[in-house]
Amino acid sequence: MREKRRGGWRGALAALCAAAVLLGMGGSAMAASAERTVIPIGKAVGIKLFSDGVLVVGFSEIPTEAGQAQPAKDCGLQTGDVITHINSEEVDTIEQVQALLQDLEGERMSIRCMRGERQLQMTAQAAKCASDGSYKLGAWIRDSMAGIGTVTYYDPQTGAFGALGHGISDVDTAQLMPLQSGGIMGAQVVDVTKGERGAPGVLHGAFRTGMDIGVLGANTPSGVFGTLWDDGLAQGQQPVPVAHPSQVELGEAEILSNISGDDVEPYTVQITRLFSADDEDTRDLMLCVTDPRLLETTGGIVQGMSGSPILQNGRLVGAVTHVLLDDPTAGYGIFAENMLSAGE
Repeated sequence: MREKRRGGWRGALAALCAAAVLLGMGGSAMAASAERTVIPIGKAVGIKLFSDGVLVVGFSEIPTEAGQAQPAKDCGLQTGDVITHINSEEVDTIEQVQALLQDLEGERMSIRCMRGERQLQMTAQAAKCASDGSYKLGAWIRDSMAGIGTVTYYDPQTGAFGALGHGISDVDTAQLMPLQSGGIMGAQVVDVTKGERGAPGVLHGAFRTGMDIGVLGANTPSGVFGTLWDDGLAQGQQPVPVAHPSQVELGEAEILSNISGDDVEPYTVQITRLFSADDEDTRDLMLCVTDPRLLETTGGIVQGMSGSPILQNGRLVGAVTHVLLDDPTAGYGIFAENMLSAGE
């Protein structure tokens, strides 16, 4: 089903571990980075995001007494547009849009939307559907997303957390979802679909819907960020320094991941390639899973493991972000420093 309604859990965040799937500083800056410490987490949580406006993800024809109508497409709307207002009314949910269309009863209306960084305004007229008598625009829209992801770090001094290492993007349009509100809740991993060549695996989780443990504050290309209300995810764990990209080395490292129940375990990996820290892409490093336990259980990197912290030489060096479609044992990660910078 393409339509996502607020409060529902239909569909995973397909980009949580997205062929790959979504899945030069001076000495003083390096010293400041070395002094920064956070607690690496690696715990799977439920993530819910409600959009700022409603995202257009597709179009359909409406059967009317005069024939087929496509008012949304005819007025100039495109997939990826975010509708923010109908006439003077702000809209953030599918239900708000539907109610306004019925109230207007086919009268001409103004639609305000965002297309990338541009604000556009257009005029449309909803069509009366011959089959049920309701007024429709002929647009599939989405107002929320939810699924499993991994918390990368927690800062006990500020309560801030970062997760995923990449943004939450709409599965149909690949557009970064504009955040109005959202949160994280407790979750338990109940099953794993093992990854295979050409078919990424996935973690399946049970959400503790009555246990919100934090609030989202930002959805960025480098991760989702917010504040934890409950620091239980970090209980008993010690802060570690955040590595500057120049401190990251090729060779052995480990990731912290939660692939069963509530247990977070370290797994060995090899960092096989480093990329320029100045690249805009969040693929800052390449890694390969070498731990036989993880390979046996998951086949390597699977959806839901995005955000798993990468540790090397006692430092947090990055987070897992993507898995390679043609090789589930390998994937990409973002440098921890870049992720924290985005969170700030």
